[in-house]
Amino acid sequence: MAWIALVVSGLFETVWAAALSASRGLSKPLPSIVFVVALVISMAGLGYALRTVPVGTGYAVWVGIGAIGAAAYGMAAMGDPVSVGRITCLVLIVAGVAGLKVLH
Repeated sequence: MAWIALVVSGLFETVWAAALSASRGLSKPLPSIVFVVALVISMAGLGYALRTVPVGTGYAVWVGIGAIGAAAYGMAAMGDPVSVGRITCLVLIVAGVAGLKVLH
C-alpha cells in the first residue's frame, strides 16, 4: 500500500507543478487552489509512504515521478521543446529510480 501511495503522491506532484505554472505566481484563483490541494495530497501521500519505504528511495521515486510527469506535461501541453537529449535524460531518471527500487 505504501508504494501505491508513493506513486499517487508523485502524480499529484505533477499536478501541483502544472497548477503552480498555470497560477501565474499564485495570481489566478482556480489554479492556485488546485496547487494547494494537490500539494497537500502529494505531501500527505509521501509522508504515509515514508513510514515503511526508506527515505532515500521514497523521495527519489516521488521526485522522479513528479519530474518526469512535469516534463512530459510541459512537452505535451505547454509547448516545451522536445528533443532526443531531453527524452534521453528522462529515460535516465526512470533508470535511476528503477535501480533504487530494485537495489532496495
